[in-house]
Amino acid sequence: MKSFTQIIFFLALFCFSGVSAQLVVKTDTLAGNTVTISMGQKINDLLNTVEDKCSRIAKNSDSSTEDSTTPKINIPERNMSRAEICRKNPRIMGFKILIATVKSNEESKEVGLYFRRRFPSMKVEIDASLRPNYKVMAGSYVSKESANADFRNVKKTFEDARLIPYRVFCVEAK
Repeated sequence: MKSFTQIIFFLALFCFSGVSAQLVVKTDTLAGNTVTISMGQKINDLLNTVEDKCSRIAKNSDSSTEDSTTPKINIPERNMSRAEICRKNPRIMGFKILIATVKSNEESKEVGLYFRRRFPSMKVEIDASLRPNYKVMAGSYVSKESANADFRNVKKTFEDARLIPYRVFCVEAK
């Protein structure tokens, strides 16, 4: 019985000694950085076939002949509507009217309440990102031109007011 297991062990050793994992090391650059990838031979073969398909598609699209296997999607070139822009990106870079920058939260609330009494149609926002300072801002505008009318009215009451670039919700912006 002992010799039988020894024979099976040696047969298994000789059978599996020929089967060894072949390791492929591939070096490539990605955005100027060198990337080294270690992979098995099968993975390398699959990667090469995918790269070949991509290069063939790129060559076919460069040529003037139309390939019937790949469908072409024609998108008309036009300006997107405001609703499409808002759906795609709800927060955009716009403008707000900076009313004042104050030192405490209580002061910012007082300035905000005073502003709301003077301009009830405009929304007031308090930004505490510059602690210990607080920014009191009003309105949301897509461009400086759309903010000019409100800005001129606010400037009459708050002489230090100014327009600043700020992220605004597209839906709220004028």
